[in-house]
Amino acid sequence: MPTYEYKCSDCGHNFEIFQAMSDEPLKKCDNCGGDVRKVFGNAGIIFKGSGFYVNDYRNKGASGDSPAPGRPEACAGCSNSNSCGN
Repeated sequence: MPTYEYKCSDCGHNFEIFQAMSDEPLKKCDNCGGDVRKVFGNAGIIFKGSGFYVNDYRNKGASGDSPAPGRPEACAGCSNSNSCGN
């Protein structure tokens, strides 16, 4: 279940609570009974797979980047290069 952060507009009390995504948002502060609103912060990002950095942002001059002999440079990182005839 995700953790949501809330802030009271009356007393300024910040708190976090575990809620299902289908749960209704909280409306009252557990500290003073005032109105609360969700606080949206930064979300963590996790890149999975064969390598975001390696495929997209690695320096083109890095070792291991050269294509196999007799193959065009465009085939260097192509996963379909064995079936395209180049």
